[in-house]
Amino acid sequence: MGQVAEIVVTPQETGFGARIEGVDLSRPLAPAVLAAVKDAWARHSVVAFPGQPLSLEALEAFTQTIGPFGVDPFIAPMPGHPNVLELRREPDEKATNFGAGWHSDWSFQTTPPAATLLRSQVIPPVGGDTLFADCSRAYEALSPVMKKMLEGVRAVHSASRAYGTQGVFAKESAKRTMEIIVSPEADKTLTHPLVRTHPVTGRKALFVSPVYTVGIEGMAVAESQAILGFLFAHIVQDQFVYRHKWEQDMLLMWDNRCTVHFAEGGYDGHLRVMHRTTVAGDVPV
Repeated sequence: MGQVAEIVVTPQETGFGARIEGVDLSRPLAPAVLAAVKDAWARHSVVAFPGQPLSLEALEAFTQTIGPFGVDPFIAPMPGHPNVLELRREPDEKATNFGAGWHSDWSFQTTPPAATLLRSQVIPPVGGDTLFADCSRAYEALSPVMKKMLEGVRAVHSASRAYGTQGVFAKESAKRTMEIIVSPEADKTLTHPLVRTHPVTGRKALFVSPVYTVGIEGMAVAESQAILGFLFAHIVQDQFVYRHKWEQDMLLMWDNRCTVHFAEGGYDGHLRVMHRTTVAGDVPV
C-alpha cells in the first residue's frame, strides 16, 4: 500500500526551486503523491525534501520511481551500489571541491540524465551551497532576434575539459578522496540542440554550459566562443539563480534538461558527504 500524504509544496518567489514537505521517501509513495512530486519537479525544476534520513537502498528505490538509473561515467561508484556515487571531501583535502563549475550533468552523453538526486549525509557548518540557474527563464529573456539566430543551432558537448587525457582531473596533483577516472573516452564530442524543448512542460531552455559545451557546430572557434561566452554569462545572472542551502538529511532533485548548477566550496577543514543518483533521460530535441 503506498503512502498517502498531504504534500506541501513551497516554491521560491521566482517559481524556480521549491521545498516539498509531508512525504516520507523511505516508503513507497501513493500514485497520487508520486504524481504530485513529479508535477512539482516539472514546474519548479529544483525540489528539496527536508528530513529524509534515507538508507542507500531507500535512495535507490525512490530514484527508480522517478525513472530508470542513468549512466554515471568517469567516477567510481560505491561498493555494492553501482548506481550511487559518494561525493566525499575530507577535512584535510586541498583539491577543488567536486562540481565547482557551471554544468548540466553529463550533457556530453547521447541521452543525458533527466534528473540528478543528491542527499546530504554529512554537511559542514559553513559553505557548501549549491547554485542553480534557470535556463528556461534565461532563454525566454533573450531578444526575438537572438532567439531566431539560435533556432536549429547545435552545440558541441564533450567531457574533455574535466575528464579527458588533458583535462583538469588529469593534471590534478592534490589528493582527492573521490576516485575520478580519466579516460580517452572523455575526449569524444557529440552535438545537441543549443535550445532544448522540455519533454514534459514544452518550455524551451538554453542547453549549454562552460564545463561541457566546447563549441557550436559549423562555426569557427572565435565565432562560437563569442556566442557561448555571452550565453554562459547571461544564464548565470542573479535574476536566474537560486542558491540552495543544505540541511542535514535533505534530498535534492533537479532537472538537468533546463538547469545548470555549481557546487560552492568554503568548507575547508570540515567533512562533507553526499550520496548521488541519476535518472536516465532522452535524446535532447
